[in-house]
Amino acid sequence: MEKSNIHFANELAALLKPFEQSLKIILHAGTPKTGTTSLQTYLEKRQRKLRGKGILYPHNLEKLQNPTAPKHQWFEKNLVTIHLENFLENFKNIIAQVKKDTHTIILSSEGIYNYWWDFPEESKKILSQLSSLFDLEVWVWFREPLAFIESYYKQCIRNPQIENNRCYGKDLSFAEMLEIDWFTQHLNYQGFVTECQAVFGKNNVSVFQYEGDVVQEVIQKLGLATPHDNPTPRQNKSLNSASIKLLRMINNYNMKAKDKECLMPHLKKINGILGNYVNESLLDADAKKRVLAVSRPIRF
Repeated sequence: MEKSNIHFANELAALLKPFEQSLKIILHAGTPKTGTTSLQTYLEKRQRKLRGKGILYPHNLEKLQNPTAPKHQWFEKNLVTIHLENFLENFKNIIAQVKKDTHTIILSSEGIYNYWWDFPEESKKILSQLSSLFDLEVWVWFREPLAFIESYYKQCIRNPQIENNRCYGKDLSFAEMLEIDWFTQHLNYQGFVTECQAVFGKNNVSVFQYEGDVVQEVIQKLGLATPHDNPTPRQNKSLNSASIKLLRMINNYNMKAKDKECLMPHLKKINGILGNYVNESLLDADAKKRVLAVSRPIRF
């Protein structure tokens, strides 16, 4: 085991020593476009209620930069870059929020699935260590491949450009993006599950079929559902083909992330109006055949 990994494990083990029982971590890994933003918003708004049930949806250090961020993006970001000190600092922050009656911690970021294939082996060893220090369970939702990859394409076009990512914020057609291995890798549902089982243990990965209301599913699994506890409305509405064309044109200007984000409220208004005139799918017959050929879905 690398020296940095040993340091991480020892530091975290020392933080957990005062607790009589193992803390459970539910690691919600997405996937993208399966109601993740709605779920994260719901959990963030009900942090106090969750605490009353012994469940912690922790505030995170990212909120200092982005107070509205309800997700835990530091998780995958620090693993991709192997910034283990930052990874450890975030866990110290989480443990500091744990109370005597806390038994479960929920961490949520669709980026865990999104960047899984970018994690170095050293980072996957860290994840394996987490599963030995916590009672860790991965929850992941999968959407039907054709619907998922079309929505994911739209999200890639919408995202700001990122160095070393050939898909985010580019002026690419769906057919062009399908030629990029990084993009099509996200259709390898079974590959992700198999690798997670190797890292966390076969019985520690729970797989669900996305059926449109992940919020309701999660609150039921947590035992939180009541007759008056309605799920959060859908947060991210899909952009239509006309709006995607506008975004592709905007992407040619290589805008800063904050400037592109400033345009989104206006684009959403345009999207609503254009929705009365366009409704076609971005996937033609050839694209659908290609998607189904490369996908490895889960058999539920």
